[in-house]
Amino acid sequence: MFNMHSKKIFKLAILGFFALFLFNSCVDKIPGGDARKFPDDPELRVKKNLEEGRGFKLMDATQKQRGGVFEFASSNELWRASLDVIDFMPLSSVNYSGGIIISDWYSSEQSSNESIKVSIRFLTNEIRSDALDIKIFNRKCDLSLLNCKVNENKGALVAEIKKEILKKASVYKKESEDKKKKKN
Repeated sequence: MFNMHSKKIFKLAILGFFALFLFNSCVDKIPGGDARKFPDDPELRVKKNLEEGRGFKLMDATQKQRGGVFEFASSNELWRASLDVIDFMPLSSVNYSGGIIISDWYSSEQSSNESIKVSIRFLTNEIRSDALDIKIFNRKCDLSLLNCKVNENKGALVAEIKKEILKKASVYKKESEDKKKKKN
């Protein structure tokens, strides 16, 4: 029916049709398709497109990278500072991706019938006072350790822990920025 030459022409015609359809359908979806709104100078046009988040640099896409970019918990200053501040307490749940640290019940050797539990939730990675939601729970038990009452502590201890975490996090951030400056 078709010889080899006809098949190639047919395939190219179908490919051309789909290409025209694809490019034609994209015109309506591109915001600001009016050429009068873009600068004539290609360098300015590229700069404007990059600033507005349109397009990419071809060299960035083709450069071979040796590995991915990973954000580890150790690079987050608030996370590190929080773990350092409560490092004397045993931890029951630590979830970096969920943004929460929960300690286990901790009691000092002097008071075996009283213990505390700390929960730190990260609301943002920025070092600021509203970045952390800290809850401290007190547990008081009778001498047999069977009857226990748990209450949330909303006093000065919460503010002190938050203050200490923010202080350490700002020190870690400063150290990190100083290291970056030394590399450049």
